[in-house]
Amino acid sequence: MADFTEYNNVFPSPRIINPYDHKGASAIETFRKSFRGVLFVDRVLSRLGISQGTAYPPKGENGLRSLHQQICQSSVSSHYKISLLYYLLLDHDDIHPGRSQWADGFAEEAGLPKKYQILMRGLWHMDRKEFKYAIENLAHPSLPTEFADEITIALVRLPLANKRSSSASQSDYTLALAYFHAAQPVFTSSEALELLFGALARTNVTEALDFSRRYPEWTRQQLFEKLLASILEQPEKLGARGKEFVSAALTAEEESWFQEYLRRGEGRKSKGSGVLLRMRGVVTGRLSSIAALENLLGP
Repeated sequence: MADFTEYNNVFPSPRIINPYDHKGASAIETFRKSFRGVLFVDRVLSRLGISQGTAYPPKGENGLRSLHQQICQSSVSSHYKISLLYYLLLDHDDIHPGRSQWADGFAEEAGLPKKYQILMRGLWHMDRKEFKYAIENLAHPSLPTEFADEITIALVRLPLANKRSSSASQSDYTLALAYFHAAQPVFTSSEALELLFGALARTNVTEALDFSRRYPEWTRQQLFEKLLASILEQPEKLGARGKEFVSAALTAEEESWFQEYLRRGEGRKSKGSGVLLRMRGVVTGRLSSIAALENLLGP
C-alpha cells in the first residue's frame, strides 16, 4: 500500500500539470457561486476540520502541499483522507491530455474501497454540474445516503433557478427524481423533503400522495396541502391533475383536510377550489350528475 502521507507519492509534478492555475481556480469559484457558496468537496473538507472555501482550490504547489498536510493530519479515519486525495487527483485527471488515470491508480495503490471511489467521483461531477454523470455514481446501491439532502436540494434547485414560467415543466425534475427513485434517500432536513415533494407534486399526483403517507400526521397534512396547492397553481392542467387527485381513495383524515383546505384554508383563495370540490363531489356521489361536471370543465 502506498504511503499517502508522502506528498510525492500522491501528486504528479506541477511541471507536468497544474489544475489550480488562474483559469482552473476561477472555474472552481464559478461553480462554487452557483451552489450558493458551498461545493460538495467543501462539505467533505469541513468534516476533517478544514475551513470551507479557503483551502480549496489550493493556491499553487505550496497551497496543494499545505492542503495535503492538513488532510493527512486530520483525526478522521484513513479512508476519508484517501477519498479527499482521490477527489483532488480527479482534478488533475480532468485537464491532462488523454484523461490520465492518476486518481484510479492512486485509489488502487492506497486501497481505497470502491464505494468511496464511486461516492467521491459522484460528488466531483456534482461540483462540476455534470449532473447526469453524478447521478450514475451517486445512485449506486453500495453507497450510504451521505449528502442525500444536499444532493437532492441541488438537483431540485437546478430547474427552479432556470424556470421561465410560474410552474416548472415535468422534464425539469428528471434528474432529481431519477436520483430519488434510485437512491431512495431518507431525508434529515425539512428543506430537502419539501423541495423533493414539490418536484413529485408537479410531476405525478398519485406518487406524491403515496409519498406523503410515509410521514407522521402533522407532516402528512402539510404535504397533502402542498400537493393541493401545486394542483391549483397550474390552472391549465386543473382538469387532468384534479381528476387524478379526486379519483384517489382518500382516508377519512385526508377527506377532512381536503374539505378544510379548499373551503376555509389557503385553497379557498384559488378560483380552482370550487372546481376541485365539485369534482370530488361527483366521485364520492355527493354530486350525482356527471353532466354537471362536464359542463363545469368544458369539452
